[in-house]
Amino acid sequence: MNEETQSIPHGLRLFSLAAGILWFFLIVKLNVFNLSEIQSSVLGIAGLMILWWITDALPMPVVALLPLILFPLTGVMRLDEAARAYSNPVVFLFLGGFLLGLAMEKWNLHRRIALSIIRITGTRANTIILGCMLATFLLSMWLSNTATAIMMLPIAISVIQLVKENYSGKGDVSRFAMVMMLAIAYAANIGGMGTLIGTPPNVVMSAFMLEKYQYPIDFLEWMLLATPVALIILFFTYSVLVFILYPNRMGRIIGSGNLLKTELKKLGRMSSAEKIVLGVFLITVIRWTFKTQLDSWFPGFKMDDTGIALFSGLLLFLIPHKIKTFEPVLQWNDTSKLPWGILLLFGGGLSLADGLEKAKLINELGNVIASLSNNHILLLVVILTFLAVFISEIMSNVALVVVLVPVTSAIADSIHVNPLLLSVPVTLGASCAFMLPMGTPPNALVFSSGYIRISQMVKTGFWLNIFSSLLIGLSSYFLVNFFFHSFG
Repeated sequence: MNEETQSIPHGLRLFSLAAGILWFFLIVKLNVFNLSEIQSSVLGIAGLMILWWITDALPMPVVALLPLILFPLTGVMRLDEAARAYSNPVVFLFLGGFLLGLAMEKWNLHRRIALSIIRITGTRANTIILGCMLATFLLSMWLSNTATAIMMLPIAISVIQLVKENYSGKGDVSRFAMVMMLAIAYAANIGGMGTLIGTPPNVVMSAFMLEKYQYPIDFLEWMLLATPVALIILFFTYSVLVFILYPNRMGRIIGSGNLLKTELKKLGRMSSAEKIVLGVFLITVIRWTFKTQLDSWFPGFKMDDTGIALFSGLLLFLIPHKIKTFEPVLQWNDTSKLPWGILLLFGGGLSLADGLEKAKLINELGNVIASLSNNHILLLVVILTFLAVFISEIMSNVALVVVLVPVTSAIADSIHVNPLLLSVPVTLGASCAFMLPMGTPPNALVFSSGYIRISQMVKTGFWLNIFSSLLIGLSSYFLVNFFFHSFG
């Protein structure tokens, strides 16, 4: 992992620290919005954390610890309740994935894979980025976006390192590296929209519709609606990254053809350690991909994504690559390279989401929006989509759908429209958190690489959020009733 650190001017840091504390006391102590005690406390803590996260006033993992202090202090929840989010299964999914990536990096398997990908996608900087995006998108349609990002991240980092070591042109290599990281995260998020099993929010919404309305959402109907929308967002994202906001102007990497041959020759034949890591990697991918089928065939060996990731990590500490000395592929001192802070960051984001749910701030906001729309359906659809996209920046997308879909279905029933007309855009929008590292696990993963400043992610993500909100809202308004016409 890249260990570069980003710094902000001393004056700006002091201003951000002071502004966050001032916001906290205005909202929590003075209750300027006249909210309930728990709502004012959660809103004050959320504003404080978001401001400090955005401005880098303090290290992000440190800010992520604030719920452990402030939630009990303000009476939002007990310490054990606030701490529960830091042991969320997704945190351990991260850990298992990080161990797999660490083993690939230790034994240069990621470099071998990266060289092979470059040979397929071409040797121009932008086609390499596009190739990685398409691969990530397609994988994420069937695997969890987190698992996909975990698999692609070490490969992307290896490509970046290869380019840094060998590129001598006038282009901007740092921009190439930053865009490559953003491309992996965004493509993983977008790909999950394409199928019902691509991301948990889709499953949550589908299950709710079946339970409340006895309406099973057809897999193919979902793909016909969602996959074209996701592809448009993907290519818009690629265009914005490489042509508008961060053009690298690198063109073809000179000598790359000979370079590929030379570098592959340097790697030589696969070592026993590489073969073991590759085997564990493939087993993990197959287990993630065909989880449902394998669980039905072998009911005694059922595991979720987290269990699969941790089991794979354990295998790396168990399987020796040297039989005589029984030296395992990974040893504990290798874990000093793991980005432990990112696990705290994600735990803090989940704890904040728990606080927002407990305070029912999202429910209140949904009710206000319904009243403001005055039964203008198109306006309501677009507003709800914007709401889902931007709130997903600070709230788990699963939690967001769990909270918002019952609200949207109640609104739809009250104004006598198809509940999917409001629930589908909210569900798709929940996957479009592009601005903040804590918005989705892939965002957090690529941010941990050190190649991205939070200001760059915010700048890019803002425009992607706007475009995605409009596209999803309008597409849902005109197409949901067409594809799901049998509803009711």
